[in-house]
Amino acid sequence: MRTPRSVFTIYTLVITFLVSCMSTRSQLTTDFYSKTCPNLPSIVRREVVTATKNEMRMAASLVRLHFHDCFVNGCDGSILLDGSDGEKFAGPNLNSARGYEVVDNIKTAVESACSGVVSCADILAIAARDSVLLSGGPTWKVLLGRRDGLVANQTGANSALPSPFESLDAITAKFVAVGLNVTDVVALSGAHTIGLARCATFSTRLFNFSGTGEADSTMDTSMVSDLQSLCPVNGDGNKTTALDKNSTDLFDNHYFKNLLNGKGLLLSDQILFSSDAAVSTTKTIVASYSNDSSIFFNDFVTAMIKMANISPLTGSSGEIRKNCRVVNS
Repeated sequence: MRTPRSVFTIYTLVITFLVSCMSTRSQLTTDFYSKTCPNLPSIVRREVVTATKNEMRMAASLVRLHFHDCFVNGCDGSILLDGSDGEKFAGPNLNSARGYEVVDNIKTAVESACSGVVSCADILAIAARDSVLLSGGPTWKVLLGRRDGLVANQTGANSALPSPFESLDAITAKFVAVGLNVTDVVALSGAHTIGLARCATFSTRLFNFSGTGEADSTMDTSMVSDLQSLCPVNGDGNKTTALDKNSTDLFDNHYFKNLLNGKGLLLSDQILFSSDAAVSTTKTIVASYSNDSSIFFNDFVTAMIKMANISPLTGSSGEIRKNCRVVNS
């Protein structure tokens, strides 16, 4: 009969083996550039500070770039590649994804300090972390060592990125496809505690929602009125408003409090609490995050680390781009 001590020892060995396997698979480490580019963290931080001082919205934009990069071809910097057949021109990114110039500035500063060493994919990961921190959110140690992809995948971006118009089941399926789970869906959606959204992404909720002739009944009526004025029928779909009303630039749990009160802006936000599918999946998670920001922060950090580990290129795969917009010649 095994003693508790022997069971614990076996358990420890199994966990150690699993962690080792994960490390071997990804080959990412927190100290990857400690010798080859020791000042990398401070260089990236300085550029993100400058960018967010110029425009606080940029914090949300940089987080979103990292998210949209990782969901397509893994975290390989492919979203940064120019070209009409690139991911930049996919539906979810066109006239929406932004911050490319900031990444260019970071890359230029990094190249000046340590040329040909740091990947654009890693720059995105660090910039996303710094953006969250500088907005009042949590911090974490970023695993590094990704290399840059050689091709973009516009078709993949059109099919793999979650849409604000999709059902909760469809969105969850896209997360599961890249190794994430339902808790990650809610936690990462919490990034909408900062940033703006265009009328085009939520105006379907304001008039004749799903053929009802009325606005979406799950949206707070005063919010409906305000948004109908901002985004009239046949109005400018590129007008923007805050994703997290009354807490636009602060990374906190106010986004989840809004969902409890019918004040989620995107349909994909509000369905986390108000849809039938949410009852047995996401509703209780939203409630727990709204009550305790530390639970949200902890789960958000876990989800960001998992997301940043989606199919990274390591070793001799890919390359270290000199210019994030184009593959090396």
